[in-house]
Amino acid sequence: MSDAEGVQLPSDDPAGIDPDEPGVLARLLNRWRKGDGEEDDGAAQDGPPGGVPNGPAVPGLSNLRRMRVEDVAVPVVEIVAVDLAISLEELIRIFRESGFSRLPVYDGTLDTPLGMVHLKDVALHYGFNGHSDDEFDLRAILRPILYAPPSMPIGVLLQKMQSQRRHMALVIDEYGGTDGLLTIEDLIEQVIGEIEDEHDEVEADPWRQESPGSFIALARAPLPEFEAAIGRRLSGPDFEEEVDTLGGLVFILTGRVPARGEIVPHPQAAVEFDILDADPRTIKRMRVRLLDDRPGED
Repeated sequence: MSDAEGVQLPSDDPAGIDPDEPGVLARLLNRWRKGDGEEDDGAAQDGPPGGVPNGPAVPGLSNLRRMRVEDVAVPVVEIVAVDLAISLEELIRIFRESGFSRLPVYDGTLDTPLGMVHLKDVALHYGFNGHSDDEFDLRAILRPILYAPPSMPIGVLLQKMQSQRRHMALVIDEYGGTDGLLTIEDLIEQVIGEIEDEHDEVEADPWRQESPGSFIALARAPLPEFEAAIGRRLSGPDFEEEVDTLGGLVFILTGRVPARGEIVPHPQAAVEFDILDADPRTIKRMRVRLLDDRPGED
């Protein structure tokens, strides 16, 4: 959730990974298509520094074949969605209270989905230019959304999301009704594990400033809010995959879950990430250092 202005990452190296290598999702899917997902998860070992492209199976990779969309989807009763007729003020309130940056949009009921709305689009079109609620047109900023049957393997859906560059999918039952919702991060977590766990909840704030230019942050920290707090861009429109959290950003930059004590440099933003707490499947906490005083470009 992170595209707009800011540091423009080179298009031939969207995530700080070797430009000759495919993207992280593409590498995961290539391994899955080649049959590595059939291996026992317990036999998986740490791969090479690039993470996914070579070596033994990634932990959880077999879930891409084994698990179905219905196993992962958020139930329909828990979906936070908005009607096309919503006012700008009410939409902003729901974004704020839910903590989400993408919301499904429906016409009348959730069984008539129209697409999704991105908080970034609301901000760019209506938040920074003085538009009034009377001028608000939600239909004008709708983005497409994917649809998937409950029985679809999550690897197939992940492949569709990657190829069509969609971040969200609605689960549609045999009668055409909405039955659930998934995001691309929900699917990736089935392969690499949760970005956070229940123990992280004891820290109410997703980050805190440790000293000038240094922050202690949870992997679940929302990326757009953290970017605003530090005054620079950490992701941009040239990233191959959109990311919502600091943990997701670090995974995209490295192509793997980094080890505790590892320092991950950002390729463009004069920032480095010192991994303070992680296990082989989960990023938990990190120190973010700003290496100079220059904010990201506008």
